[in-house]
Amino acid sequence: MTTLFGLEDLAIGTGENVTRLRLFEGPLDLGWQHCAMTSDFVAEFVALRYRSSRNLYKEVRHSVGYLTNELIENAVKFRTSGEVVVEASISTNIFRAKVSNYIDRDTAEQFQRLLSEITAGDPGDLLIKRIEANAAGTGAGSGLGLLTLMSDYGAHFAWVFGSTEEDRKIPLETYASITIPDPSN
Repeated sequence: MTTLFGLEDLAIGTGENVTRLRLFEGPLDLGWQHCAMTSDFVAEFVALRYRSSRNLYKEVRHSVGYLTNELIENAVKFRTSGEVVVEASISTNIFRAKVSNYIDRDTAEQFQRLLSEITAGDPGDLLIKRIEANAAGTGAGSGLGLLTLMSDYGAHFAWVFGSTEEDRKIPLETYASITIPDPSN
């Protein structure tokens, strides 16, 4: 049995012409180093289409890099054993990413509770409430990166929690998309 949060249409895949990168299991510090390097690589790969306009290049590189880095950091931070797979594609003016990893049952349950909250309301309102709760010392800060991407970058998400015979490892696929400018403009 699978459980879906977010946009069902987004969870169908990353489309054609997918770039796939595998981050193999290792010590957490090695994984953290891979987060920035991998997201920078993906961002540069996407932004190269805009090299004729310095402003568009910087905008796309920043947006894609921020989105990709957030997804990879979450996958590395909350993973249980196993690799992290990053897939990215571009179609017309949409950047799509999929990050796959395994999490343990407790983490899955906590994350599903968080997703129930952040997918139910207006991302901008929820972001402000979370920031205020953190400033008052009553918030845990969870979800700030995702809410920022949803509110400020117009990112769309889907999360698919899979099932497995192993009770310890649950496959998680995180899908994301953002609009990027048409390179011909």
